[in-house]
Amino acid sequence: MTMTNKQRYDKVFMDALNLQPQDLNDDLIYNSVAAWDSVGHMSMMAALETEFDIMMETDDIIDFSSYPKGMEILSKYEIQF
Repeated sequence: MTMTNKQRYDKVFMDALNLQPQDLNDDLIYNSVAAWDSVGHMSMMAALETEFDIMMETDDIIDFSSYPKGMEILSKYEIQF
């Protein structure tokens, strides 16, 4: 079965930040969990770029400050949720 873009997005978050599905919500923001520090952030950005075969602009990587903001940013790269 093919995963939806949302499922793929969620999987990257869970794998990169060692989270559970119930952790993925609008309250999930940068530095709100220990793993989402600067190193975790760059690791997750690289994983998202690989997963969706995109290259994000530096400004987008910096602006990627929360779970919902990430979906908004990825929509600029024609990724639909």
